[in-house]
Amino acid sequence: MAAMTAPWATEKPTALLVLADGTVIEGRGLGATGSAVAEVCFNTALTGYEEILTDPSYAGQIVTFTFPHIGNVGTNAEDIEDLHPAARARRRRHLQGQCHRPVQLPGSRASRSVLKKRGIVALSGIDTRALTVLIREKGMPNAVIAHAHDGVFDLDDLKRRAAAWSGLIGLDLAKEVTSGQSSVWRETPWAWNKGFGEQDEPSLHVVAIDYGVKRNILRLLAGLGAKVTVVPAKTDAEEILAMQPDGIFLSNGPGDPEATGEYAVPVIQDLLKTDIPVFGICLGHQMLALALGGRTEKMHQGHHGANHPVKDHTTGKVEIVSMNHGFAVDADSLPEGVEETHVSLFDGSNCGIALTGRPVFSVQHHPEASPGPQDSHYLFRRFVNLIRERRGEEALAER
Repeated sequence: MAAMTAPWATEKPTALLVLADGTVIEGRGLGATGSAVAEVCFNTALTGYEEILTDPSYAGQIVTFTFPHIGNVGTNAEDIEDLHPAARARRRRHLQGQCHRPVQLPGSRASRSVLKKRGIVALSGIDTRALTVLIREKGMPNAVIAHAHDGVFDLDDLKRRAAAWSGLIGLDLAKEVTSGQSSVWRETPWAWNKGFGEQDEPSLHVVAIDYGVKRNILRLLAGLGAKVTVVPAKTDAEEILAMQPDGIFLSNGPGDPEATGEYAVPVIQDLLKTDIPVFGICLGHQMLALALGGRTEKMHQGHHGANHPVKDHTTGKVEIVSMNHGFAVDADSLPEGVEETHVSLFDGSNCGIALTGRPVFSVQHHPEASPGPQDSHYLFRRFVNLIRERRGEEALAER
């Protein structure tokens, strides 16, 4: 198949994206040299490439940014979302963008050096519009992304690797990005002219099971009065309950929920035997659905962006949210007693569930808004209010 080459490209390509069907896309390499096989998706967010770049939920994926000015404001430490960047640098997501020379602002590091430090192979100078159309029409393809300074590639080997990779179905990636040991999180959300704060007088205790958790999720919990104990993905229910949590949080993360669910679902089912409030986001939402008897399914092109309209049936309101998922809960598979609370207004897919009469709920989208709008911040107050109700305390205002 003929190569897809940007019409303005005149220099020798130093990076390739080779799709499983043999399509070759040439561009300029950034970041680390080498190659990696992954699934290609596109993200429509206009801002937040720093958070997307460091979001553990993108493990096993090549992100195509549809917005053209990626990297033009550099990066800074305040926008990093993964908990353990140094430990995870060897097993990173991979990135495509269009900005060849990112502008380095005072106090920031150039995007290219950050990519290299994190071991991320990147490609720039391509027609991301054409690639986005391809994904919309044919679904998210498997591919190999490769970068070599001299522009010399074994194209036959790259094509073979892309075609041979089995994809994300059946792949447990949470084990690759989870914490290595338990830790306590106290940092609270960023405030203008103050930066991040610290929760030194917590009024409640939340145990967060880390399947690839983002920092801003933990900050929002801490900002509402929680001491947050972060535990590895394979922590058993007995150990979690021994910590005497007031609430249990099931985090976001990458990969196939059914694969991660092989060890996570039994733990969640044991936790559901108690009356402790449970809140899940993204992968945590999908695994809660599995634990309750539902099913998940692979999506055609997934949802990745910060402009997705979702309706909350519990309030009747529509909120604009940040999305990042290639699997979804099959709403028709939800058993009696499990209510669908949120739905995507783009395609009608499930975006939230709640266990009838129990303090248990989850959402598919990312309400922490890193990046994205803050319409869904109320969900964290909803979770804390379930805890306060269980303890006989006055509820917080949701908005």
